[in-house]
Amino acid sequence: MSQATTTQPPSSGPATSSGPNAAAVASAYTSALEVIAAVEPDVAAAIKGELANQRRQLKLIASENYASPAVLLAMGNWLSDKYAEGVPGHRMYAGCEMVDRVETLAAEHAKALFGADHAYAQPHSGIDANLVAYWAILAKRVELPALEEAGAQHVNDLPKDAWDRLRHAFNDQRMLGMSLDAGGHLTHGFRPNISGKLFDQASYGVDPGTGLLDYDAIARQAREWRPLLLVAGYSAYPRNPNFAVMAEIAEEVGATFMVDMAHFAGLVAGKVLTGDFDPVPHADVVTTTTHKSLRGPRGGMVLCRGEYAPFVDKGCPMVLGGPLPHVMAAKAVALAEARRPSFAAYARGIVDNARALAEGLSRRGAKLVTGGTDNHIVLMDVGASFGLTGRQAESALLDAGVVTNRNSVPADPNGPWYTSGVRMGTPALTTLGFGPSDLDEVAAIVTDALRATQPASATSKAKYTIDAAVAEACRRRCAELLAAHPLYPEIHL
Repeated sequence: MSQATTTQPPSSGPATSSGPNAAAVASAYTSALEVIAAVEPDVAAAIKGELANQRRQLKLIASENYASPAVLLAMGNWLSDKYAEGVPGHRMYAGCEMVDRVETLAAEHAKALFGADHAYAQPHSGIDANLVAYWAILAKRVELPALEEAGAQHVNDLPKDAWDRLRHAFNDQRMLGMSLDAGGHLTHGFRPNISGKLFDQASYGVDPGTGLLDYDAIARQAREWRPLLLVAGYSAYPRNPNFAVMAEIAEEVGATFMVDMAHFAGLVAGKVLTGDFDPVPHADVVTTTTHKSLRGPRGGMVLCRGEYAPFVDKGCPMVLGGPLPHVMAAKAVALAEARRPSFAAYARGIVDNARALAEGLSRRGAKLVTGGTDNHIVLMDVGASFGLTGRQAESALLDAGVVTNRNSVPADPNGPWYTSGVRMGTPALTTLGFGPSDLDEVAAIVTDALRATQPASATSKAKYTIDAAVAEACRRRCAELLAAHPLYPEIHL
């Protein structure tokens, strides 16, 4: 597996370094909040309150990060006022020259960063990116053959009976993706999400003994299920899937291979994950968010082989509403940042810090799913470790100044709402400049807080009690760490 080699704390990220533009950043945010407060002071107060919260809590949410002031400022401008359905050079509205410019910049940065044939920067979120990908695959694999058989150029040219057959064919396709309790995502074909209403879905899991993917078992299941679409990628799997092996499985059964790299895109961009562990050379279609480990604005993106590009580019109006040009501008800024050499050091730091966190937790008696991590995620079984549900542990840690999220573990006895696990990730703290020794102290804070926590009722999976003195001591320790690595230090509100 690709290994991170850096042992020194990573350099501070764009959310911590004042730099030569510190005064301009401070002025920009002060002025912006004054303008907002003149219209709706409660909104301005909430924005200030959010910054205060983020400055006083250790952010261990694996799917969150801190975007740079440049990324954040790129979203607050008059590009927001433009409608731009279509793609650069082919819009349904006039006057989109500057939108074309920022969307092209975002796509070109993405192609260069990831080595992709094609990049589509319009999706508003990860769910939107996955929906664009699913419908692009269906358009190529199901709709196009139906049009060719009917001798038609467009679905509007199909007679009613042919259109009815095609509509039924869309909803008669099979998907194979990672199960939720093994670390998969709701958008990978599960019933509460629209993807589960679109596809006939089956799930592959992990080895019950090791918690690791069993590729032979996945291959056997794929041969039996014969899916149109094989999906890889995760939201809570602390190891690195072998995408070369998964691509071979997809090819054997005639499936399109799609990877959702929303969580680990920054590790791919920073060249921590290469070869068999980089999905882009192996997958037909790759989706991602642009926040999380990529450290950009909240949004999505689709990368694909050239043969899928014409279908992906129809994402609007096929799935998406009007593009968000201001967010695409911020994506372009973030992707430009990710192409800098410093981002590779940042990505290596994420993994170093995750390993330090995992080792610190294990050394203090916590049980981790798979026993550790190879990426940015640490998944702790708080039921086995502390006799708590994930819901109880998540709430107690928040009292102690640590923000996490509860998460299922394989074969979770508490189900997906209360869970038995807590998921932690290191992208955000690494952006602040935390190093391995800091993450060992974070592990100590987490275990101290959870050992001081007890279920409050034998009948409630949510209620808990935490020793108030321990919680207060943990908050002080969090404050000391954050004081050494301040968030947006140039901004004083």
